[in-house]
Amino acid sequence: MSTATAKSVAPPKGKPKWLRVKLPTGKKYTQLRGLVDKYDLHTICTSGSCPNMGECWGEGTATFMILGNICTRSCGFCGVKTGRPSTVDWSEPEKVARSIHIMGIKHAVITSVDRDDLKDMGSIIWAETVQAIRRMNPTTTLETLIPDFQGIERHLDRIVAVSPEVVSHNMETVKRLTREVRIQAKYERSLEVLRYIKAQGVNRTKSGIMLGLGELEEEVLETMEDLRKVNVDVVTIGQYLQPSKKHLPVKEFILPEQFKRLEEAGLKMGFRHVESGALVRSSYKAHKHIL
Repeated sequence: MSTATAKSVAPPKGKPKWLRVKLPTGKKYTQLRGLVDKYDLHTICTSGSCPNMGECWGEGTATFMILGNICTRSCGFCGVKTGRPSTVDWSEPEKVARSIHIMGIKHAVITSVDRDDLKDMGSIIWAETVQAIRRMNPTTTLETLIPDFQGIERHLDRIVAVSPEVVSHNMETVKRLTREVRIQAKYERSLEVLRYIKAQGVNRTKSGIMLGLGELEEEVLETMEDLRKVNVDVVTIGQYLQPSKKHLPVKEFILPEQFKRLEEAGLKMGFRHVESGALVRSSYKAHKHIL
């Protein structure tokens, strides 16, 4: 993550040693993996080959994606397919709630593709999913990692109304790179979504940033400061990894000491939690972010 002026950077060759992932192990992981396979449960942890799966599952945390696996947006960093999504599965809320019950999840993170094709942007299924989880798993705490719903307040209100412990929306990158990285998204709109949600009384708000796309350190710090200005409580900072050759290339692998420096800066800014490291993803240590 250069601190110099923005310039073209040759793609790095090979992953550095600090990006090596240990195979998930442990009794709890083995138990949950068996349940996922036996009941054909669908989690982002497994489908996305998350590097932290073993650690998170061992702590009783898992992430689930709703509203299908085809997105209406074509972000340059994301491995999810773009196209015409399938029709809404109105039984999905109960299916997700059942999966959480079978796995015995203590803290669940719910996320989704963007559904700009729907009049409600998918917000009704979102609310029904939270309600179904509450009914079947009354002691499970929840984080909703939501899309921007195009910034439409009545859709955001549906999320606020069901009172998840954490509401998260990712900035993904710095302001200068937003148009390239998140083609249909807007930097200021994402900030406004986070501001609005907090203003409605949500206890804990959260956002995430990827590094290695050509951003400057001062730009990352500026984005973090913008998040604090809208009273975001938690920020996650991780290394971008290219899903395929069709996606944006990695411009730089960020050094561990740079991640540490950003963590310290974020805590000084007043964030309650800062998760900063090469393998950090949005749901990393999510169960701690309700505290």
